[in-house]
Amino acid sequence: QVQPVESGGGWVQAGGSLRLSCAASGSIFSISAMGWYRQAPGKQRELVATISSGGSTKYADSVKGRFTISRDNAKNTVYLQMNNLKPEDTAVYYCLASGSLGNHWGQGTQVTVSS
Repeated sequence: QVQPVESGGGWVQAGGSLRLSCAASGSIFSISAMGWYRQAPGKQRELVATISSGGSTKYADSVKGRFTISRDNAKNTVYLQMNNLKPEDTAVYYCLASGSLGNHWGQGTQVTVSS
């Protein structure tokens, strides 16, 4: 099994920045891609950004140019740098670790952006 654990959420004013971290433990050898998803109240969970083991990235259109995903394979950690945050970025952010053992979700971390 793989256990992703998120940290770094919090409250910030619009225009501010936050950095989320997700550290994976367990059967880390099985992990290929990692990513961030978010779920706002009353909405479905949506993709924010993903990164492959080789470093290829993918972003939702709504965060392109503002968010950056990166990965430290030596630390089994993925980061999400979020700049120029907007109130509509308010959500619970979840880390996903995918690989040969399937998909594993973290517990989520709350991000609240006030206007």
